[in-house]
Amino acid sequence: MSDKAAKTEKKAKSSFFKGLKGEFKKIIWTDKKTLVKQTIAVLLISAILCVIITLVDSGALALVDLMIK
Repeated sequence: MSDKAAKTEKKAKSSFFKGLKGEFKKIIWTDKKTLVKQTIAVLLISAILCVIITLVDSGALALVDLMIK
């Protein structure tokens, strides 16, 4: 690899990371209170969906068992 190509590659990497740093500065981070509320909401919805899927699966298994017998 020539010296010129190595400098061009190094400059491209440097430019990429400068751009990445600039994008991270644009992010609006939530406060701790909002983060806790959203985390609880996600966990609650996940638990509810788990129960619903379990009930549907159990019902489907019972229906299949009933049809086989």
